[in-house]
Amino acid sequence: MGVETINDIRPQMLAELTRSFTNVRQQDVQDLIREIVQAKRVFIYGLGRERLMLQAFGMRLMHLGIHVHIVGDVTTPAIQAGDLWITSSGTGRLATVEALMNIVKDSAARVAFFTAFPEASLPRRADLIIPIPAQTMREGVDGLKSIQPMGSLFEQTQLLLFDWIVVLLAERLRQTEASMAGRHTNLE
Repeated sequence: MGVETINDIRPQMLAELTRSFTNVRQQDVQDLIREIVQAKRVFIYGLGRERLMLQAFGMRLMHLGIHVHIVGDVTTPAIQAGDLWITSSGTGRLATVEALMNIVKDSAARVAFFTAFPEASLPRRADLIIPIPAQTMREGVDGLKSIQPMGSLFEQTQLLLFDWIVVLLAERLRQTEASMAGRHTNLE
């Protein structure tokens, strides 16, 4: 790989991320913020790198003082009516997400679903769909092809999107950097 190629990759990656991030609908973000604020508790579930992005989001929700659980941890309680389950499947079709969604729906909790394929049958069962226009493991959205492998662009967009949501939530909940830092673990 030559120097020209190396120098061309970074601006292209940033352009892809900018395009994907700026095409997330603001109304969807506002709707998610409303759901989070109204929920008794928030449960987060994802797989692979999407799970890592969701875990980072869960950590920040905890910093904001929101009662949050990462599904799969042994301390995760039963989900119930009044709770919000936030999940992600870039492709819109994962068997484990589907199995858990059945449990969540049976419990009468609400579902927020991040995906690149909102028309897929699984996300259509959610109460709120947040489409992310980015290439996933499945393929690109509307023929958009990333220079990055697999679902990298989708996952990067998720992390940036989650941090944007945290900034907006902090403002809405009147949380400061100091109040958030005060909730950070002291067991490091």
